[in-house]
Amino acid sequence: MGYPEQRLRRLRINGNIRRMVRETSVSVNDLILPLFVVHGMNIKKEINVLPGNFHLSLDKLVDEVRYVRDLGIPAVILFGLPEKKDEFATEAYNPEGIVQNAVRTIKKEVQDILVITDVCLCEYTSHGHCGIIQEGYVQNDPTLEIIKKITLSHAEAGADMVAPSAMMDGQIGVMRKTLDENGFSNVCIMAYSAKYASKLYDPFFQEGTKSIVKFGDKKSHQMDYGNSNEAMREIALDIEEGADIIIVKPAMFYLDIVYRAKKQFGIPLVVYNVSGECAMITSAAEAGRLDKTAIIMEMATGFKRAGANLIITYFAKELARGF
Repeated sequence: MGYPEQRLRRLRINGNIRRMVRETSVSVNDLILPLFVVHGMNIKKEINVLPGNFHLSLDKLVDEVRYVRDLGIPAVILFGLPEKKDEFATEAYNPEGIVQNAVRTIKKEVQDILVITDVCLCEYTSHGHCGIIQEGYVQNDPTLEIIKKITLSHAEAGADMVAPSAMMDGQIGVMRKTLDENGFSNVCIMAYSAKYASKLYDPFFQEGTKSIVKFGDKKSHQMDYGNSNEAMREIALDIEEGADIIIVKPAMFYLDIVYRAKKQFGIPLVVYNVSGECAMITSAAEAGRLDKTAIIMEMATGFKRAGANLIITYFAKELARGF
């Protein structure tokens, strides 16, 4: 039976009907906001390519997190910019490091918000790579030893969840073992399981964390963007090793991976709406080409429709204010 007996437009006739039969929706509960923490006092410096996002000293971080919490956003993910870097990322696991102090400060000053920490080396290495370099190559197993130290330092500071992004083989297993053996069995792992080598990260590295690689690229550990089956293998291994939540990164160009991963694994899934994606939308909006408010909601709905449960995005505050 088709037209004229079936008239699908009847269910689009007005806003109330459309709202009632909507299959996919976005809420403030879906959002995670990235925050960039720096040393110093009274610093709140806007990041040029990410309007509305800032480099924040600890005192200003408290104000921002409290505002985010009051918007209803349930979680933030922290990235630190250290004062010094070296080949072995020693500041990444310093108990008095920037992220460790940020976690303690939030936990002391702001109630009822989830604190997630990014676990990687690239912000802390002098060369900008995600691991220990020997003979021009990122060494997997020596890097795992550093990841274990970072993980424990974040948990000891009070992190609710750790998010390893280095894409080292076996990183989830060693992190889970480290957490469990040290009394942190309730700390969740949100794994960057399918993290692709993408030029969409460039604004993040150039201005967000200021961690541009000094030589080479990250293609020996981040995934080839032409691969889909490989992503399923990565995700399966991370789940087997103890990941509680998985991330697909970037988001906009990788919704086939999101859909496939959700169908295959059914585990809570996050998309990371990365800096380059946000910069493209912002630039188009500033040029008068797009309605920014409308397009970021359409984008977020697309993420959810593909299968994402949660969205890490620099637009989190704008989305939350729109609900």
